[in-house]
Amino acid sequence: MLVKTFGSAVYGIEAITITVEVNIAAGTKYFIVGLPDVAVKESYFRIESALKNTGFRMPRQQVVVNMAPADIKKEGSSYDLTIATAVLAASGQLEPENLDKYIIMGELSLDGSLQPIKGALPIAIQARKDGFKGFILPKQNAREAAIVNDLEVYGVDNIKEVAGFFNGDLNIEPEVVNTREEFYNSLSNYDSDFSEVKGQENIKRALEIAAAGGHNVILIGPPGAGKTMLARRLPSILPPLSLYESLETTKIHSVAGKLAAADALVTIRPFRSPHHTISDVALVGGGGNPQPGEISLAHNGVLFLDELPEFKRSALEVMRQPLEERRVTISRAKFTVDYPSSFMLVASMNPCPCGYYNHPEKECICPPGMVQKYLSKISGPLLDRIDLHVEVTPVNFSELSSDRASEKSELIRERVIKAREVQVERFGNRPDLHANAQMSPQMVRDLCKIDVAGQTLLKRAMEKLGLSARAYDRILKVSRTIADLADSEDIKLEHLAEAIHFRSLDREGWAG
Repeated sequence: MLVKTFGSAVYGIEAITITVEVNIAAGTKYFIVGLPDVAVKESYFRIESALKNTGFRMPRQQVVVNMAPADIKKEGSSYDLTIATAVLAASGQLEPENLDKYIIMGELSLDGSLQPIKGALPIAIQARKDGFKGFILPKQNAREAAIVNDLEVYGVDNIKEVAGFFNGDLNIEPEVVNTREEFYNSLSNYDSDFSEVKGQENIKRALEIAAAGGHNVILIGPPGAGKTMLARRLPSILPPLSLYESLETTKIHSVAGKLAAADALVTIRPFRSPHHTISDVALVGGGGNPQPGEISLAHNGVLFLDELPEFKRSALEVMRQPLEERRVTISRAKFTVDYPSSFMLVASMNPCPCGYYNHPEKECICPPGMVQKYLSKISGPLLDRIDLHVEVTPVNFSELSSDRASEKSELIRERVIKAREVQVERFGNRPDLHANAQMSPQMVRDLCKIDVAGQTLLKRAMEKLGLSARAYDRILKVSRTIADLADSEDIKLEHLAEAIHFRSLDREGWAG
C-alpha cells in the first residue's frame, strides 16, 4: 500500500514542503531515498523502537520511503514522526483518510515520545501558504507555531496520540495563541533600567543618541567603569518592536532552536553578547547545514562585543559586509541562504592592555607604543562603521552613594521614539531606510546641510583635533540625530559640537 504524508525542510528562514511517500510491498528490506542525511537514515531505528514500545508493529516487509523533491537534501531528525505516521498508515494501523490535510513533524524518542524541533514558525507559515488545514508537532513547539492564524496547530506528546487523532479515538484541542495580545502584553518588559545607573550622564546621553539614530557605538574606559552595565540597558531605550519585526526576529530564533516552550513570540529587542573566543562561523552563521550566527540572532536588537580587541581579527573582518548590507548571505555549492542581520553594534574596550590609560587616578604601566598597538588590533574599516566613540570614566564615591533618582528608561525611550518618527517621515519614500545611521554619503550631503558657521566649526575641529576624513560623514549623521532629538529642522552649532565630542578615537595623539 502507498501512503503520502507531508513534512517540511527549512532553508534560511523559509520552509519548503516535503512529501514523504511510503510503499510497503513483498520483501524484507527497508530503503530510504531522496537525498537523506545520516540523521534521516538513522530514523529507522528510532521509529522501530518507538512503534514497538507504544504497542504498534514495524512491518516485516519491504518498506520504501521516498522524500520528494528528491534533489533537496533532507537533514535532521525532525522527519521521524512524518515517516512513522506514513508507515503506520501503509501497514493498516492508522486511517490514511485525512493525512494529506496536515504537516507532520517531530523527532521520536525510543519510547515513542517526541522531542522539540527547530524552525516550527517558518514551517507553520509555509503550511498555511500551501493550504494545509493543520500542523501536528511536539507540544514544546506548539505555542510558536500557533501564532500563525488560520492554521490548526496540534501539540502532541507521543506517537500514540497522533495515531489516536487520525483514527478518531482521541480528540486533541488545537493550541490557540492570541498573537496581538501576546505581543502587546509583554512589550518592553526589560529586567534592567537606566534609573539603576548612578552618574555617567554623558554616557547615557551618548546611548540615547545611538538609539535615536540607530548608530553603532564603542565605549572606551578602564575596568569597572560600567561599560557592560550601560550596554546591557541599551535595549530598554530602543523603540518597541513592531509586530512585523517581532515575527521576523521570532523566525530566526525558531530556526536556531532558541525559543523556550513557553514563548510564542520574541517581543523585546534581542541582546546578544558573544564571548571573545567565538569563531567566525558562530558569529556570522554557516556550517554544513547553514545556521544563523550571533549577528542574525541580534537582528532588530543589539550585538554587544565586550573587550573588542580580544576578538579574533578574522571574526571581526567578516562582520564588515553584514554591517553595511544588514543581511548575511551564506553560499554553498548547491544553494544560498540569506539571514537578516540589521542590528546595532555596541562594542567596549579597555584603552590599553593594563586598562588605565587616561585614568584620572591610576597610572598606566604600558610601555611606549603599546596603546597604539592595542588599538590597531581593530581594523580601520571596522572602526569606520562605528559612529560614536565614547570615553567612560569611573564613577566617584559621592555619585555612587547619592540618593538622587536617575531618569527612567521609559522617559528616554519616549524621546527616542519621537526622534525615530521624524526619521521615518524623512525617509518616507525609502522603506528600506529606518534611521539616520543608514544614510548613504549622497543622502548625507542632501539631508545634513550646515550653515557657514557650522562649516567653520567643523573645519577648525578637524584641523585642531586631527580628525580623519572618515569622521566627516559620521559627525554629520550624528549631528542630524541630535537635531532630531532636539526637534530642530536645522543642524545647529551645538548639535555639531556635541557630535564632534563623540569622536575620541579619530583624534591624533589619542593613543600617544
